[in-house]
Amino acid sequence: MAAVRLEKYLADAGCGSRSQIKALLKQGRVSVDGNVEKDGSRREDYAQHEVRLDGSVVSYEKYVYYLLNKPQGVVSATKDALSDTVIGLLAGVNTKGLFPVGRLDKDTEGLLLITNDGELAHNLLSPKKHVAKKYYVNLDKALSEENRIKIEEGIDIGDEKPCLPAKIERVENAKKPGDLSCMITITEGRYHQVKRMFEACGLTVTYLKRISMGNLTLPETLHPGEFLKIDREEIL
Repeated sequence: MAAVRLEKYLADAGCGSRSQIKALLKQGRVSVDGNVEKDGSRREDYAQHEVRLDGSVVSYEKYVYYLLNKPQGVVSATKDALSDTVIGLLAGVNTKGLFPVGRLDKDTEGLLLITNDGELAHNLLSPKKHVAKKYYVNLDKALSEENRIKIEEGIDIGDEKPCLPAKIERVENAKKPGDLSCMITITEGRYHQVKRMFEACGLTVTYLKRISMGNLTLPETLHPGEFLKIDREEIL
């Protein structure tokens, strides 16, 4: 890491806004290598020094990764004039530069990766990579064997090309007895794709939740609105 101002290092590490950091420095709450430092303009390669705030070590990470269990009612965006966003759910996190990897509809729940690593996001979303995404689905009517085969072989949803083949697994519907539940795995990310695939069969998706994406699986203990910080190695 190149030499930077101490104020910037602390801001990039999520210690507060510039004005808050100026106050922390003035109050003598920041130390560098054991010595109180009040000069926020001091330039150093702070990755090579021990920086502490209120006695706790401050570390800077170039890229960060959060696994969020997205609840219904929030949008997969960094900002929105009308609705709450997934970024707003990351309480206590320095969200500067963070963005969701792909989108889940406002009424869709489940796994959503949030990061500032553009290269990794591109690799996960690239159509050429065919990253698998699994969803739990509730339908308003039973899926016939004929329609299951259509979806698994690559159904036409009105786009330029039919969808790539998908995989469907039937599961017991514990939420709404009498309705059909299933798991569907797709390797694309078209607009409203899962809903449109079933609509092409005359069915309506009444509930949708993403369970996994690539190597990532949503922990059963992670409730809607909660998130975990994860390592890059867990994603690839």
